[in-house]
Amino acid sequence: MSKFKITGGIPLHGEVTISGAKNATLPILAATLLADSPSTLHNVPNISDVHSFLALLEQLGAKTNFQTSENGIGGTVTVDPSELKNTPLSGEKVCHMRASILFLGPLLARFGEAKIDFPGGCVLGKRSVHAHVHALTSLGSQLTESTTQIHLTATSNADSPGHLTPAKIIMAEASVTATENAIMAAALTPGTTEIRWAAMEPHVQDLCNFISAMGVKIEGIGTHTLIVHGQPTGENHSSPLTGTTHTVTPDYLEAGTFALAAVLTNGEITINNCPTEQLDSFWQKLEEVGAKFTLHDNRAQIHKHSPEGESSDEKSHGLHAIEQLKTAVFPGFATDLQAPFTVLLTQCQGESRVHETLFEGRLNYLEELKKMGAASYLQNPQQATITGPSPLQGTTVKSCDIRAGAAVVLAALVAEGESTITDIVYTDRGYEKFEEKLRGLGAKIEREA
Repeated sequence: MSKFKITGGIPLHGEVTISGAKNATLPILAATLLADSPSTLHNVPNISDVHSFLALLEQLGAKTNFQTSENGIGGTVTVDPSELKNTPLSGEKVCHMRASILFLGPLLARFGEAKIDFPGGCVLGKRSVHAHVHALTSLGSQLTESTTQIHLTATSNADSPGHLTPAKIIMAEASVTATENAIMAAALTPGTTEIRWAAMEPHVQDLCNFISAMGVKIEGIGTHTLIVHGQPTGENHSSPLTGTTHTVTPDYLEAGTFALAAVLTNGEITINNCPTEQLDSFWQKLEEVGAKFTLHDNRAQIHKHSPEGESSDEKSHGLHAIEQLKTAVFPGFATDLQAPFTVLLTQCQGESRVHETLFEGRLNYLEELKKMGAASYLQNPQQATITGPSPLQGTTVKSCDIRAGAAVVLAALVAEGESTITDIVYTDRGYEKFEEKLRGLGAKIEREA
């Protein structure tokens, strides 16, 4: 497997442009199946998860094309679902990719049946499918029990035979992907469906905007209650929706990661294509630790927070601990920025508490940070205490998941000496040209086979 070699202690300087959001791209790609005609997506990140997802679309009979942009960052994807077929999804890409569960909603709505192998992905606790099944059975589908597959079938609908039934869905939890499946299924369910306690993350909003452009009226976008006015499929499962052109929202998680990289190295960078308003809780915590930055509509400038020449093993560069970093559903602090932000807390003066409320196993990366010299105490699988500042030392550490992979890269940027990051397949799944963008800011990072 490939690995990163990183020499730390170099302040970052320059400009970086944020790619399209992976977490918006994948559900929108799934939603292209709701129409019979092609859709075109711009600002699509050129990452392994996107290409794996395109391969799954091809398994279902859709024709796909990825055209890389002239500057090499991102590209344009065209999906033609005119020859879509309801083939059970199985194989390695399904089992290793949690996002494959996003095919449940559109396939069930188009064909009245969906069958996929249990999806995999990052090792972040058990990742139950209960919220998905609850939402889709609320629309009038039935689950066939299986230990290896998720198999849902639309039950008989007297008003619209072969279709799901509109309903008031109270989500079992504010799950992002379960909400997205409910929205996609409701889009082709004739009548009005109300989705309460819906997730309202920026990528959910982007999916709603895309489906709206295809011809479905959705009320309440950006709130916890969505009203979807669905339309019925026609003969031979034809769709009344029309493919459209859409530009994927920028990745606020990538933007936050680069902001943290600049603060950690006491650098000065400008983050372009930055969705600043999607990061309110992040900016609040960054301000709380003493970081300096200026926000614009689609750009963020990170400034030095202390004079040059202060030794990181003696001072925290003026950064101080916070009472608590607690993850929450949007607009609370994003769970996907918790690990990178905790690296910053290792460099802050005092004791900070971290509380991960959404995923089991998300604090496993703390063992990797300890190898580098971080001082942390794990109270239980979801709560930890971080004491800083801790002078980090370069060593060999691994990526535990997509966001933890970014976290150990950030730790290596501030560590003394050389670090080796293994298992970077996770990083490649979530960050486009991560090392190239960091090198453009002056970081000493190389990829080795």
